[in-house]
Amino acid sequence: MPTYEYTCIACRKRFNLFLTYQEYDSTIVKCSHCGSDQVERKISRIRIARAGRSDVANIPGGEEPDPGSMARMMRQMSQESGEPMPEEMNEMVNRMERGESIHEIEKHMPDLGNEGPSGSDLV
Repeated sequence: MPTYEYTCIACRKRFNLFLTYQEYDSTIVKCSHCGSDQVERKISRIRIARAGRSDVANIPGGEEPDPGSMARMMRQMSQESGEPMPEEMNEMVNRMERGESIHEIEKHMPDLGNEGPSGSDLV
């Protein structure tokens, strides 16, 4: 079950929440410290295991990452995996390279990652 990291806007505390993908779309997230529903999802630390290699790349998370750094990492992952990015993802990466914040991109691309059960979802 995926773990999502949030920061409460009201009390500024961080907390994690375990939700299924189905619950993520239908659950109203409330702060586990003060009960406020004024929360902001954070990008958590991720680990990338590379096939055929023993090294693992750790990408820091928590605070909003530099959009340019994230874009470079995403392009590198696409190149190393041999999988081209879907058109919508490529647009997002282009915008990040121009310095747009991830939150601004999400506001203008609300359907990002909602391609359905075809296996091509952006996660």
